[in-house]
Amino acid sequence: MTAILHRALSHLPPRAVLGEGVYITDDTGRQYLDACGGAAVSCLGHGHPAVAQAIRQQLEQLSYAHTSFFTTEVAESLAEHLVSRAPAGLSHAYFVSGGSEAIEASLKLARQYFLEIGQPQRELFVSRRQSYHGNTLGALAVGGNAARRRQYAPLLMATEQVSPCYAYRDQLPGESAAAYGERLVRELDLTLQRLGPQRVIAFVAETVGGATAGVLEPVPGYWRGIREVCDRHGVLLILDEVMCGMGRCGSLWACEPEGISPDIATIAKGLGAGYQPIGAMLLSRRIYQAIQGGSGAFQHGHTYLGHAVACAAALAVQHTLEREGLLERVQVMGARLASGLRQHLGGHPRVGDIRGRGLFMALELVADRASREPFDPALRVHARFKQAAMARGLMTYPMGGTLDGTRGDHIVLAPPFIIDEAQIDLLIERLGSALTDTLAGLPA
Repeated sequence: MTAILHRALSHLPPRAVLGEGVYITDDTGRQYLDACGGAAVSCLGHGHPAVAQAIRQQLEQLSYAHTSFFTTEVAESLAEHLVSRAPAGLSHAYFVSGGSEAIEASLKLARQYFLEIGQPQRELFVSRRQSYHGNTLGALAVGGNAARRRQYAPLLMATEQVSPCYAYRDQLPGESAAAYGERLVRELDLTLQRLGPQRVIAFVAETVGGATAGVLEPVPGYWRGIREVCDRHGVLLILDEVMCGMGRCGSLWACEPEGISPDIATIAKGLGAGYQPIGAMLLSRRIYQAIQGGSGAFQHGHTYLGHAVACAAALAVQHTLEREGLLERVQVMGARLASGLRQHLGGHPRVGDIRGRGLFMALELVADRASREPFDPALRVHARFKQAAMARGLMTYPMGGTLDGTRGDHIVLAPPFIIDEAQIDLLIERLGSALTDTLAGLPA
């Protein structure tokens, strides 16, 4: 019996009682290797003493002060830390309680910016299919997760969506990666021209695609082309790094290797590593100055903006990333994970693609490797795999609807940055066994 409205009402999930390092233990004593950080959240693993100590100290000093009355030293310090390491041009931070709130704030800020500079006709957002930006109504509206959008569609604002950068499925035979990227950039350009670029507020996209389609990596040159198109049409670029940012891909910001800066960026999961609920929006100096010289206030807010304890946890997480050299560790452990997956599963007849960056990897499962035909959605292969993996003591993040919201299955892996070589090898071993169990359980 439970008084909680759980995500699924058909069964009660195991009761977690302890988190240590890369493991979570339930009330029966079973240990689970956390190979996904929940939802790519627990980048420091569980029970890190430095973060726990920072939370305790902040609680003893000040737990909460509403931002309409006060700022706090810890929020100011976190903002300075992030801005000093942010992509060029981002100058200010705005702290919320999670990724969906960060996206909502970004959409409102982008609209207000154009009101401040005298372009009120800009009212449309363009985003990508098979994307995910959160579960609040504005975030769902710009998101491309068909299953999560479907029942709320009448409540969502109208948006325009273009193709994702999904090379495994959409790059044409004989088409180079560069040519494929140019084709996608041209699609955005033509879409803006069709809509009337003077009507568009922003292009919203995950720098590296997250859970909806399974870690979609941009092809070389794609983001530089997108940035140029946005600049040419006066459209803002909002990069969602809620899942892929804060070190998950091996650099603090996922856009660093792409050589671009957004006008607005969102972060969350790896910002606080799950120790407290926190997300953030970072904005460019140009946007800040437009509001400063105009109305003088951002017309938006939440009760828990800049929560002192959440900021203390996030600042401790970010200091720990640097002190323990965890960005470099992500690169090394990520290379071992990718190599091991390709060595053990790269030729598997039901694994169509292995992709990712850093400790952010995905496997796309297929019924037929040669034709890339997905499994029948009615089989719910992703759900079967999750159950099989949990039975093996492995937490992963599988999802269905990879191709179009209905067809396709994939598994996302996003283990804590502290994972070691032996644990990587154990992850791959258990994943392979769970895949065998899943396939053996499918109807003949």
